[in-house]
Amino acid sequence: MNHDTAPTSNIPFYQNKWVRMICKLILAACAVFVSFYAGFLVLIFVSMEGANAYLSGAAAFLPAALLLPLIFFKQRRKVLKYWGIATGILTAMILVNLVINAYNDSKIINTTPNINVQEYLPFEEDSKIVTLDHPANLQLAEDLPILDGAAAVFPVYSAFVNATYPSHVKLQQYDLTDQAGPFRYTNTVNGYYSLAQKEIDIFFGAYPSKDQIQFAAEQGTEFEYTQIGSEAFVFFVHKDNPIDNLTSEQIRSIYSGQITNWNQVGGANKKIDAYQRNQGSGSQSMLVRFMGDTPLMDPPSEMVNDLMSGIIEKVSDYRSSTGSIGFSFRYYVEGIIQNPDIKILSVDGVAPTVESIKNGSYPITTPLYAVTYAGNTNENVSVLLEWVLSEEGQEIIERTGYAGVK
Repeated sequence: MNHDTAPTSNIPFYQNKWVRMICKLILAACAVFVSFYAGFLVLIFVSMEGANAYLSGAAAFLPAALLLPLIFFKQRRKVLKYWGIATGILTAMILVNLVINAYNDSKIINTTPNINVQEYLPFEEDSKIVTLDHPANLQLAEDLPILDGAAAVFPVYSAFVNATYPSHVKLQQYDLTDQAGPFRYTNTVNGYYSLAQKEIDIFFGAYPSKDQIQFAAEQGTEFEYTQIGSEAFVFFVHKDNPIDNLTSEQIRSIYSGQITNWNQVGGANKKIDAYQRNQGSGSQSMLVRFMGDTPLMDPPSEMVNDLMSGIIEKVSDYRSSTGSIGFSFRYYVEGIIQNPDIKILSVDGVAPTVESIKNGSYPITTPLYAVTYAGNTNENVSVLLEWVLSEEGQEIIERTGYAGVK
């Protein structure tokens, strides 16, 4: 017998340790790939925010957390045990966060974005606008003045259109062309921009900002102002804030940054979050005028709201509780948004009402203007303004909720 020949191995190919190691590595790579891909899908496509998004992303990596130890370690029972514990903890955390978020959402009043213009359209049976009980004395048929205005005044000039324009006139919004109709709503910033470029005939709202007047001058346009009513500029807080009244000087001190805690004005020991609007909006321009020579502080970006309803929503949020303060116009707050979780403050001991606006006892009032431009050749512009100042036009203004000028 020849003892120099080595024995032939009878180990199957698939049991070779190197082959098994390569297979394990391939499986591990697949497990990691699947988990990362699942995590990517969760974070990108699942409609979750904050903690739930991160927890869901972490849960997506659980396949790798299970498969990798099962591939490389023999104590599979312990692996399954700890994997089950980790899965249970993540699931519990996600459920707790979902419950907390659901509770938070149930406590927040979600106001309509700015104004739901569909509720205040002319020539609609279910419209909320004021209608006269008889045909208006003015009925325009051609050369219709092109109207635009602020959100808070939309119900007013929509009622003017309903009373004096032909019923085929429809609202034009945002994406305007040269062929756009005479009844528009693009809000204060865009409205004054269009008036400065003589693209519209009348803008209804508050007095423009210095920048808007400057822009008009650069376009060779001079604004002309016709007061058609009066309105109160109001400040509001969360309903749970014990403060019911502030003086004008206290408000200026809050918005200049000199007063930063409610305990400085007789309230709770809580930081004041003073919200503001975007530059060029009617209410922000009014705040600047109210501040006078007192410098207005620069707010953090998260405390500036492009929509007037946004500032109301922030203050009404129960998590803001007694800490927030905002501002707007009285009719917009009371007549349009009607948020039950905010309260309007008295100023210098006087509540903002139609009566206190008319008699001048409320200290922060502002004219409601119909703004035109000098040199307009459309004769119906002055005709319409004359009607707005008539008994019928003033009836619409006062029944809408503003104080008239007569």
